[in-house]
Amino acid sequence: MFQHVFAEMNNMLDEIVKHYPTAQEAQKHQLIQKWNLLKTMSDGIIEEWLSFEEKMGAFREQAKIAPVFPQHETPEVEMDSFIRGQGYFKLLMYRQAAQQFAQVILEFPDSFLARMYLAMAYLHLEEPAEARHHFQWILPLAQHPKLKAMVLNALGCVEAMQGQLGKAQDYFTLALSHDPSFPDPLMNLQVCQQQCGQLQYGSQLISLM
Repeated sequence: MFQHVFAEMNNMLDEIVKHYPTAQEAQKHQLIQKWNLLKTMSDGIIEEWLSFEEKMGAFREQAKIAPVFPQHETPEVEMDSFIRGQGYFKLLMYRQAAQQFAQVILEFPDSFLARMYLAMAYLHLEEPAEARHHFQWILPLAQHPKLKAMVLNALGCVEAMQGQLGKAQDYFTLALSHDPSFPDPLMNLQVCQQQCGQLQYGSQLISLM
């Protein structure tokens, strides 16, 4: 539902970029006005989306919707390696986190949670091939919409890192279809279409625990 809007915005931006260098002063003024309009629209979309996500989160808490990873189904979280890995991840020490979660997977190879952390660590380390391996393992087994959306968004980031912007946008659109309250895919669509900005991934991982 967002593709048409962003396609039009992207086309308008392309026209501005194309004509601005050779434009006369009056035309440059008009192009700047169009750019300001696009900036206002872009900022408004992000603000509305984040507001929507906050409302979704408030309802989720009020309704006591079941967590993505029930404690009784994730015994690996009691492992020292998992606890250390989680600590390293929160401290942004992704290399050390990856080493710890790799140890967890040796004992619990079917652990979604450990593989998610490990894949995210590799993504932050800009090692997309390693990240893709674990995300693709998780994807067909992920049942919870939030988890599936996060995996699809991350796979989109992997494709974007490797210059496959078309594939990346397909993944981001799929992520939004599974969880419309997840803001990262929307932001990443803008990054791909404008070919500038910072990819967003993993911003809500900790909230899923």
